[in-house]
Amino acid sequence: MSTAEQATGATEELSLLSIANEANEVGKDSDNESNNEAEAEAGKKKKKNKKRTKKKKKAGLGAAGQTDTLSVPVSQLFPVSYPEGEICEYTDDNRKRTTDEEMRAKDRLNEKQIFDLRRAAEVHRQVRRHAQRVIRPGMDLTTIADMIENGTRTLVEANGFESGIGFPTGLSINHCAAHYTPNAGDHVVIQNDDVLKVDFGVHVNGHIIDSAFTMSWNDRYAPLLNAVKDATNTGIREAGIDVRLCDVGAAIQEVMESYEIELNGKTIPIKPIRNLCGHNIGPYKIHSGKSVPIVANGDQTRMEEGELFAIETFGSTGNGYVHEEGVCSHYAKNDGAYTSPRIPSAKKLLQTITKNFGTLPFCRRYIDRLGESHYYLGLKTLVDSDIVMAYPPLCDVEGSYTAQFEHTLLLRPTVKEVLSRGDDY
Repeated sequence: MSTAEQATGATEELSLLSIANEANEVGKDSDNESNNEAEAEAGKKKKKNKKRTKKKKKAGLGAAGQTDTLSVPVSQLFPVSYPEGEICEYTDDNRKRTTDEEMRAKDRLNEKQIFDLRRAAEVHRQVRRHAQRVIRPGMDLTTIADMIENGTRTLVEANGFESGIGFPTGLSINHCAAHYTPNAGDHVVIQNDDVLKVDFGVHVNGHIIDSAFTMSWNDRYAPLLNAVKDATNTGIREAGIDVRLCDVGAAIQEVMESYEIELNGKTIPIKPIRNLCGHNIGPYKIHSGKSVPIVANGDQTRMEEGELFAIETFGSTGNGYVHEEGVCSHYAKNDGAYTSPRIPSAKKLLQTITKNFGTLPFCRRYIDRLGESHYYLGLKTLVDSDIVMAYPPLCDVEGSYTAQFEHTLLLRPTVKEVLSRGDDY
């Protein structure tokens, strides 16, 4: 082979090697691209398969985060859930309800109602705790009512029929047992020897918590307060699904009448006020049809699953019977009244009542707060026409002393929950 041929051969070999190298590089690039595409696809699948975890709400400060001026809504203190009330398992034939799966499923259907009630109950606990610290002899009842009601509005974030006050604050002294709240211009001042009943309500979406307690600043009234507190707890213990109302009343009466009190050198038996009673509660209706007696009265009506009850008892050193006395302050629209008033002032007032209170109880101070004036004739017309019901103060004989304690409980399918229970009573 000549040198020229060899050179030509070498050149051809170099060309072939160059082509082969280029082919290898192209192959490598292609493989890299395929690998990159596969990795990208795998990454996408991982992202798709990765569970999206919701950020959990942080637990709030709880009741301890409340200020001395009641300025923090409970929704900020309990952003996740509200404290449950006292849980009482059913007994006897209803014992199986606690673990029954069907009952648990029914219970879960009521979660929204229970959530709302617990929110209202927590508001009640915090407001009354503040009231118990602040209320003292020398205070004006209007000041106390404003403090409780403004605190309630703030803590429940009052918003019309979504949340707010359940009924006017009752501040009944001594022989007056219930339904007294100050009207504009009233200046009743607490005295050292007074026995004060504090009864107020909170609602969330119409679900009302109704709870009351009694305060005194003289130890000689302790037996009266202890008797009524014991009687109320007895009523709570006896209440349950399928329980007859008369049986609850009989148990309350027995406990109440086992107490006595010494006043001015005389030993006086403590009597249940027989014409006052507890009641069931409906949406936006503080009294929903059933009455829970505090004496044995033969009522065979039974408590039912899902019902909300206010168990309240009243004890007295007097006759154990109340009558209407004094100027009325409590009112509520009659849900069954369909007549329309003819007097313009009454018609205008009815529109105001319907718009702002519906069937929730109200008082004159609430109408004043809305800016209404010269409405007394209109209000009287509505009452006389049975469109609005009047609830005057209820009093025993003058010179006697009365006490009250009250809790709201729910007869859930699985357990009985005393929603308004606190560490105070």
